[in-house]
Amino acid sequence: MVNEKAEVIKKFRTADNDTGSAFVQVALFTRRINNLTRHLQGFKKDYSSRLGLLKIISKRRRLLNYLAKNDRQGCKNLMEMLDIRK
Repeated sequence: MVNEKAEVIKKFRTADNDTGSAFVQVALFTRRINNLTRHLQGFKKDYSSRLGLLKIISKRRRLLNYLAKNDRQGCKNLMEMLDIRK
C-alpha cells in the first residue's frame, strides 16, 4: 500500500519534493475511492465505510473545483488521466 502511494505521488507531482499539491491529493483520493468502492461491492452493509467514501468524494470534488478555477487545463488533463467524469 505504501509503495502504491509512493508511485501515485511520483506520477502526479509537479516538483521533485512535491507530496501535497492539489494534483497529488486528487490522485491519492481517487486511489482511496477506488479501493473503498471495491470493498463496498463485497460488503454492502458496511455503512461506516460508505460514509467515509462520501467524505473522500466531497474532498476530491472541492479540490477539483479549486483546480478548475486556477488551472483549468491542468484539471482537464488530470481528470482524463484518472478517468474522472465531471
